[in-house]
Amino acid sequence: MPIKIPKQLPAAELLKKEKIFIMDEERAVAQDIRPLNIIILNLMPEKEKTELQLLRLLGNTPLQVNVTFMNTATYESKNVSKTHLDTFYTTFEEVKHRKYDGMIITGAPIEHLKFEDVNYWSEMTEIMDWSKTNVTSVLHICWGAQAALYHHYGIGKFELSKKCFGVFSHRLSDPTVNLVRGFNDEFYAPVSRYTSVSYDEIINDTRLNLLSNSKEAGVFLVISEDEKHIMITGHLEYDATTLAEEYARDVNKGIEIDVPENYFPNDNPSRQPLNSWRSHTHLLFYNWLNYYVYQETPYEWE
Repeated sequence: MPIKIPKQLPAAELLKKEKIFIMDEERAVAQDIRPLNIIILNLMPEKEKTELQLLRLLGNTPLQVNVTFMNTATYESKNVSKTHLDTFYTTFEEVKHRKYDGMIITGAPIEHLKFEDVNYWSEMTEIMDWSKTNVTSVLHICWGAQAALYHHYGIGKFELSKKCFGVFSHRLSDPTVNLVRGFNDEFYAPVSRYTSVSYDEIINDTRLNLLSNSKEAGVFLVISEDEKHIMITGHLEYDATTLAEEYARDVNKGIEIDVPENYFPNDNPSRQPLNSWRSHTHLLFYNWLNYYVYQETPYEWE
């Protein structure tokens, strides 16, 4: 089944070329189907790239999905045009009266800041509190995962001695959980962050269940005991070339950065990297939409 997106969204043409089944509003209203309503709080600077990555994954299930993009009102991104934001994005004030079946909160390149020093932290906490009653299931990615662990469970982040950067092997702790149904016992995932969260704090918190961990990269996938919140500390949604683009960007800025681990063939940045995490990414999003959104959300929100 398709995802329903605005007719003129730039990602639409790229998705069509990839044979992702999409549908615009005009065709969608003619179908007598209860679609899933997903809201995406996109905090990433290059919003159009993130839109494409997430829409590609949401469009690969048997479910019809309506997608709404939201940005913060207290901070306006400098890496996307105001026209794009005005055309395709909404703010919390405009949607806070609504109910959503699912929500995605993305990462953001602000992990060097204390949470309270982020200029939209107050708005962020209001949105996260709202999600408890207005959203069936919330998927938090990278900094969004750290923000959720801090706000909902009081688990802070700590700085690493150097950036955790590359594609790392992760082990499942419980393959029977629906979110990781069909996963291999060992899988690979991209990680790109300067901070991490405590393994001990998470496994000792009865409100949380650690689903996967990496010897090199630490905690990766956490689900709350009530299955309301899912936290992913890496970037399964990344394209094959995203880490390469981040590496080139930092090198061009003169930032001291290691070549991403286990990523370029023979650790040679001039060679084309391969995507070794794609199948597990699609599987995770499929499982999330099916087991935690579609199976749990009410047909009619009260």
